[in-house]
Amino acid sequence: MTRTALFGAAAILALAVPAISQSQPAADPSLNLLPPGPERQILQNACTGCHTLERVATATHDAHEWDILVDGMVNVGAPLTPQQIPQLKTYLTKIKGEPGPELKIIPGPVKVTIKEWQVPTKGSRPHDPLAMPDGSLWYTAQRSSILGKLDPKTGKITEYKTKTPVSGPHGLAGDKDGNIWYTGNFKSHIGKFDVKTGQFTEYRMPDPKARDPHTPMFDKTGNLWFTVQGGNMIGRLIPATGEIKLIESTSPRSLPYGTVFDTKNVLWIVLFGTNKIASIDQNMKMTEYTLPDPASRPRRLAIDSQDVIWYADFSRGYLGKFDTKTGKFVKEYMSPSGSKSEPYGITSINDVIWYNEGNARPNGLVRFDQKTEKFQSFPILPSGGGVVRNLMPTTDGKGIVMAESAVDKVAIAYIE
Repeated sequence: MTRTALFGAAAILALAVPAISQSQPAADPSLNLLPPGPERQILQNACTGCHTLERVATATHDAHEWDILVDGMVNVGAPLTPQQIPQLKTYLTKIKGEPGPELKIIPGPVKVTIKEWQVPTKGSRPHDPLAMPDGSLWYTAQRSSILGKLDPKTGKITEYKTKTPVSGPHGLAGDKDGNIWYTGNFKSHIGKFDVKTGQFTEYRMPDPKARDPHTPMFDKTGNLWFTVQGGNMIGRLIPATGEIKLIESTSPRSLPYGTVFDTKNVLWIVLFGTNKIASIDQNMKMTEYTLPDPASRPRRLAIDSQDVIWYADFSRGYLGKFDTKTGKFVKEYMSPSGSKSEPYGITSINDVIWYNEGNARPNGLVRFDQKTEKFQSFPILPSGGGVVRNLMPTTDGKGIVMAESAVDKVAIAYIE
């Protein structure tokens, strides 16, 4: 189990905490995979309500990452006493899972300088970044239910607590008026933050099955579309009226995830639970397209000026190409660090594709020039990356914003 997968599984804990605290979990067969000691029972009591202990036993976090992860769980109500917290952190550092592949550095023509900023609240687990036209970098601090704003010129970070506690803000989108919209992943709503007034507005899901809104994106008409991962739905919110319409994905348990819009205002979605990509037109009609390899599990999408989709195949370590005009798969390229590199966040700048390798050590930022079909790669320094889940270009196209979950940092990669 990789560090990226463990941090993804930990998100479910916020939903499972009440059940964990009310009942004694059944014995986990993975208990014996952990080092002996009283801490094993603490983990058994606190963690197995939402995932097996195998996820913990095979993790590869260092002491700093375990520190942040445990604090993040406490932020959302994990049933640990003040005495158990440091005890558990010390114990977890003894776990030595299989490390990810060494980052393969490929030289090239472009220079990249990456600058990082530590977020103020410990254990926040910054999740998604958002670059706004004024140059600011916004991020969701999922574990502390905060929206954060960084001024890169001064380094000042301002935090805003969401209206609903433990809402688990996940994805971000900005509207034409500068308001910040986010998905309340733990509490079944879409949130809007009015930057001018400091007021939050929440739009509740009309269906209780739509429990975990995931990735939001505005279309060309100003409507907000979003995926609902575990609920297996896609939604549309009309800001003028607050009306939300939901449709179910045509494939069961498909885990709708990352999104892009093409030039015709058609929404494209990757179905992370399958080897499929889907399109949804303005009438909310859904069409699925199957990728050739059954093991493919892309998480995020990018789209270029020719409406060609590029996907990061998380499970197989590939960069893939899909033509929306023909509905056909085109080609795949093995990521520089190999099959276990776990490509994740991805974006396109002037038809050059950028993505991160989430399991390489250190995490890598990868550039792919589709004209020459050549890669260039860079280490995400100095922290090593810390599970980057999404990428977005700055509005001037000279940088890429990112959030680094495992190390409580946000960053900008400046392209020279």
